[in-house]
Amino acid sequence: VGRRNRGRRRVDQQGRAVATRCYRAVWIWKLGTSLFNNNFLFVTFQEDMADHVGASRTPQEVMEHYVTMYIHGNLGKACIPDSIPNRVTDHTCPSGGPLSPSLTTPLPPLDISLVEQQQLGYMPLRDDYEIEYDQDAEKLISGLCVNYDDEDVEIEMKRAHVDMYVRKLRERQRRKNIARDYNLVPSFLGRDKKDKEKDKTGIKITKEEKEQRVRLRALCQFMAHREFEEFFENMHKERVLRAKVRELQRYRRNGITRLEESAEYEAARHKREKRKENKSVVTSKRGKEGKDGEFAAIENLTGFELLSDREKVLCNSLNLSPARYLTVKTIIIKDHLQKRQGIPAKSRMPSYLDKVLKKRILTFLTESGWISRDTS
Repeated sequence: VGRRNRGRRRVDQQGRAVATRCYRAVWIWKLGTSLFNNNFLFVTFQEDMADHVGASRTPQEVMEHYVTMYIHGNLGKACIPDSIPNRVTDHTCPSGGPLSPSLTTPLPPLDISLVEQQQLGYMPLRDDYEIEYDQDAEKLISGLCVNYDDEDVEIEMKRAHVDMYVRKLRERQRRKNIARDYNLVPSFLGRDKKDKEKDKTGIKITKEEKEQRVRLRALCQFMAHREFEEFFENMHKERVLRAKVRELQRYRRNGITRLEESAEYEAARHKREKRKENKSVVTSKRGKEGKDGEFAAIENLTGFELLSDREKVLCNSLNLSPARYLTVKTIIIKDHLQKRQGIPAKSRMPSYLDKVLKKRILTFLTESGWISRDTS
């Protein structure tokens, strides 16, 4: 009896195993026929496929079977190549490039108050202004419409209008990006007045550097704000290094070969320059005092401002007024020119001009180059 029962149990186990294999083969066959008999839509709907195969199979089991047999199995290895030919290449530039899609991507809205928004005509939700760059750009496409009977020339013309409009939009967005990068809006609103005198490194900006920044302002549209600041920092470093090189060359010309000796040399040079400065101040004061009293007799007379320094000294020494001297000078130079042209001189000298004064004036004009020696 025991042997008979064990035999029956063994037959039952074998029968269940065979039934299981048969059932598995049946649902695998159903799955395969469903996939290849115009039922590819079931691949994306795992629950529908599980219901089609049998209620005893979950959607996850159906998906695992499909991936194992048809993607990672022999069929997938034979049909799916390792390297996919004719793969589409991404030709878009990185962010910020000339063809980058980010050029027309709106920036986050400005952090300004409602009053400032009204002052600028700024609409934060759209990141637009009431008056934009090239305000009439939308007129290029506002009247366009595509008709079924358009000819090729008309279609190409409409495409050209759209392309022109896209270019204007990109230029508008580029200008917004520049204004945002260089903080032009806060600068216009007066928020950065405290930071204008000093840059990021804390170095005070000189007047020459300010003028240079104004001259090179056109480069801002080609350089980012960080690059623009680095450019001026490098220029400042260059000026400092050039000054240091000239200082070391001056040390070398004066026989200084060690930096320890430069401190003593600079102290002595500073003392010499101080003495020269004090001496020049004293000399200028004395000269000014002397000049103030030197021409006191003729400085208020007519024609004094027309005389040179040497002529002032001559008039002062001869006790001759500037007007009379200019009259005699004009007559002598006129006679000199007539004699050179072969015309006899008929001018008469003024009565106040004696021989001594005439000789002194002729000698002065000859030495100054107004007339030649042979003629005089």
